[in-house]
Amino acid sequence: MKQDSLYIIMPAYNEEKNIGSVIEQWYPVVEKIGGDSRLVILNDGSKDGTYKKIQKYQEKYDRLTGIDKPNEGHGGTILKGYHYAVDAGADYIFQTDSDGQTLPEEFWQFWEKRKKCGLLIGYRKKREDGLSRLFVTKVLRLVLFLIFGTWVKDANTPYRLMRGKQLEKVLKRIPDGFFLSNVLMTVIYEKHHLHVEYIPITFRPRQAGKNSINMKRIAVIGRQAFGDFIRLRHRI
Repeated sequence: MKQDSLYIIMPAYNEEKNIGSVIEQWYPVVEKIGGDSRLVILNDGSKDGTYKKIQKYQEKYDRLTGIDKPNEGHGGTILKGYHYAVDAGADYIFQTDSDGQTLPEEFWQFWEKRKKCGLLIGYRKKREDGLSRLFVTKVLRLVLFLIFGTWVKDANTPYRLMRGKQLEKVLKRIPDGFFLSNVLMTVIYEKHHLHVEYIPITFRPRQAGKNSINMKRIAVIGRQAFGDFIRLRHRI
């Protein structure tokens, strides 16, 4: 019987201070699962030494894949990662971020439920990343309900496990480079009843470095996203 493979997809932008510890935290997951499993980190045009550190760790860890690419933002980067994993034939695909806010030890409850995928999504029940981020999540939840008629508990959380074959079909509905691709993906899974389950996770403060997204940037993204969601509501 073929062993299930897992691809962990992780975008990275200017994470030189975090990337080493994050690799060391998450690499044992793919190592334990074994088979063709990989930790795939996509360097999104970082201006610091992020990619050099990834390359250094690749010499040590044979299940680590570093991909260097021009900057296009979080959404476009994870879409490239998803397509990479699907094309590689990954049975399951997990996405998290490279800022150290999520815990690998909480992953195993997702893996135990993997046959139920759909979308197993880490609900940030207890958040330590600030009230402003919590406010954005609540507003986004309302916007998605008004536009798509779908209630989503935590649309943009960077902690999600998906079955590769099903994700391949969902990706066809998401435009290339779409900035809030995880948000749109969650809506698609919910709207088409593709089995979404929310599992509470810990969400810590950023472990090091500076967040590249501030409230001003969030406001700009929000205005653009509202228009994009309106245009896309019939497509999904």
